[in-house]
Amino acid sequence: MTQPSLFVHDMALHGLRVELLSRRAYSATDPVRTHSLGIALERQKGVHAIGSDHREDFDTWPGMLAYTPPGVDVFSESATGGEYLVARWTCGLGVPAPRRSKGRAYWAGHAAALAAAQHLRRLLLDAAPDVLAVEQSALAFLNLQTSTEGDNRPDPHPQLRSVYGRVLDHIAHEFAQPLSIAQLAQAEGKSPLRFLREFTQLVGTTPHAFIVETRVQAARAMVRKDAAPLASIALDCGFTHQSHMGVAFRKVLGRTPGQYLAAWRQGQYASPHPGGSLPASQQLSNRGEDLPRLDRLGEMQIES
Repeated sequence: MTQPSLFVHDMALHGLRVELLSRRAYSATDPVRTHSLGIALERQKGVHAIGSDHREDFDTWPGMLAYTPPGVDVFSESATGGEYLVARWTCGLGVPAPRRSKGRAYWAGHAAALAAAQHLRRLLLDAAPDVLAVEQSALAFLNLQTSTEGDNRPDPHPQLRSVYGRVLDHIAHEFAQPLSIAQLAQAEGKSPLRFLREFTQLVGTTPHAFIVETRVQAARAMVRKDAAPLASIALDCGFTHQSHMGVAFRKVLGRTPGQYLAAWRQGQYASPHPGGSLPASQQLSNRGEDLPRLDRLGEMQIES
């Protein structure tokens, strides 16, 4: 974004910048001067204006991939935010624009892009990020937006979204409880197989993977508070035991809960500007509760 106070996991590489925006309330204007490709890793709701002054509500789900060409201003505001990965690049990388490039292009439930973004998240959260690996993975992520034509509407399946929006709400409230596909499908009058197919189509991941991600994100927030034993956090977030949570953490974040907590205590993920310490016009744009220190990542710039 434009404000200098935005702190994110980011890395600049040969005219390409990769940013991992953490879940936090924000309000920001992004006058896009480069190509931009972003994908939601978590669901988030708010209000935005894309290429105009007309503001409208949005409900972005995981797997929603969005390409924004240069010159399309974006305003976005959310009371809760949600983890989001965005790559920005200039000409010269050899990345063709999508066929629908006059405005924003969307791909709902983009499974390959979501998997690529989750891999990039693990790389960026590493204690010593591998610059070459990040560069290669980011370029592979950019290439995914050219595989199919994007849609000019963020909600191509409004009827199904209404149904599965209730499912996502249910999981958000009940993730700590035992959940099954049969149970979730029955609540919406669906067969388990149809439920599995439609959920994966809309969200870009399976119900099981989504529930594990939800539990890990909840546990991640509790670990940062550092106020409860890891074994208690595991049970409170729906894991059967601490080892179960550890396996999920390694798969989702690339680090064990203990490693994540140790890094947090050491300030590796500390934002230089705690919430509330910035001017009102800037403080909501700081979405980085998980941000590595800028003297470690921010200087890894090899821009052309």
